[in-house]
Amino acid sequence: MYSTIVLFMSCTVYVHAVPVFGGKTYGRLKSHQSEALDEINQTYLHDDALKGDGFEDLPERLESYKEQFMEFDEDNSGDIDIMELKRMMEKLGQAKTHLELKKMIAEVDTTNSGTIHYNEFVEMMLGSKSSVLKLILMFEKKAKESQQPVGIPPPRDLSSLP
Repeated sequence: MYSTIVLFMSCTVYVHAVPVFGGKTYGRLKSHQSEALDEINQTYLHDDALKGDGFEDLPERLESYKEQFMEFDEDNSGDIDIMELKRMMEKLGQAKTHLELKKMIAEVDTTNSGTIHYNEFVEMMLGSKSSVLKLILMFEKKAKESQQPVGIPPPRDLSSLP
């Protein structure tokens, strides 16, 4: 089953057929995608160039990057396209224009495919170059970590409310 999404962007009409999955089929797709990304992560774990560059926590980083990528790759295509990037930025509270999104993809896209593949995503996150997307994702991750409450919440009554 396919759902058709029609997008109107600056006088151009884009028709994008998105497969609609649910239940077990969606779970199997996510499982296959996770396995494929784990295989790619293994190549980074066995890369001798990364072992001595201050990446002692490389397995944890790669797992975190895999989870982020899978969250934003909504159609399980293995790539983050411009619309998935748009929705990702909106979820993070950083809405961007179409041109800004194209520039963000161009900064990361080494194959000139117009999308961000997982290898490009990992290279961006592990690399020393600071792209706009990398900075936003790192800032958002730190903000999420600092917002986590710890312990039991203190007792409150109506008089303590603003």
